[in-house]
Amino acid sequence: MFRSRLDQVASQVQAHLDMVMAPLEGPVAPAMRYTCQGGKRLRGFLVLESARLHDVDPAHAIWPAAAIEMIHAYSLVHDDLPCMDDDDLRRGRPTVHVKWDEGTAVLTGDALQTLAFECLARPECHPDPAVRADLVLTMAQAAGAQGMVLGQALDIAAESSQTPLGLDEIITLQDGKTGALIRWAAMAGPLMARDDPTPLRHYAQALGLAFQIADDILDVTGNEDAAGKRLNKDAEAGKATFVSHLGLDGAKARASDLVEEAVSALQPYGPGADNLRDAARFVISRDS
Repeated sequence: MFRSRLDQVASQVQAHLDMVMAPLEGPVAPAMRYTCQGGKRLRGFLVLESARLHDVDPAHAIWPAAAIEMIHAYSLVHDDLPCMDDDDLRRGRPTVHVKWDEGTAVLTGDALQTLAFECLARPECHPDPAVRADLVLTMAQAAGAQGMVLGQALDIAAESSQTPLGLDEIITLQDGKTGALIRWAAMAGPLMARDDPTPLRHYAQALGLAFQIADDILDVTGNEDAAGKRLNKDAEAGKATFVSHLGLDGAKARASDLVEEAVSALQPYGPGADNLRDAARFVISRDS
């Protein structure tokens, strides 16, 4: 049920991204479309599932689902640049700066970010302009200098630091770099319904951290062909990770505990949230 729903959402989000970007012309447009192909679409899934739980019209919810995937894609394009993580492979394909050039990669990320906010601001996203404004505001907070960008900045600073990060510092870093967008995605449904986002905030808080621990584990134990990207980067760079602090077994145990926290947070929704429960279990069992 969960995997079929995840695949369904991925197709829906891809179709919407294709529709939104179809009119675009110019040298950056092909790179934007290229960047927004593939991926699990977990963030879009969280938007649409949280919207379903709060009886939000799917025709409205698809807009923030596409928007969060564009923000995520932009972050990956910039993260892959030589001045940041310097990766040449993403989702099994050449990264944007490798396929095109660094300037195109920077502009592609910029354009995806602004297009995401356009999607949230469009009347088709929600009939209430106050709701659209709230989505724009909270997305800006999640993606910006107190959210994802903060996490990325802390990550860059850690690479040149003489002192490895402690466990609490890693949690703070990843809460921004990975967790902020996951939280926004899970809370989008209640935000659109003008409902209480607290249960889904708690769910996403645990889910985001479990997701990152799973990433650290995959960096050590994963298969590059399945992952579609270069692995063992953290160990080669001498970076402190959940695995380096907790050990492989300890990291797996911590991730499992966090999944149980996420599942427990969904109790108010009853069986209607089973897809979100399965999503939490999926993040620590995936191979990419």
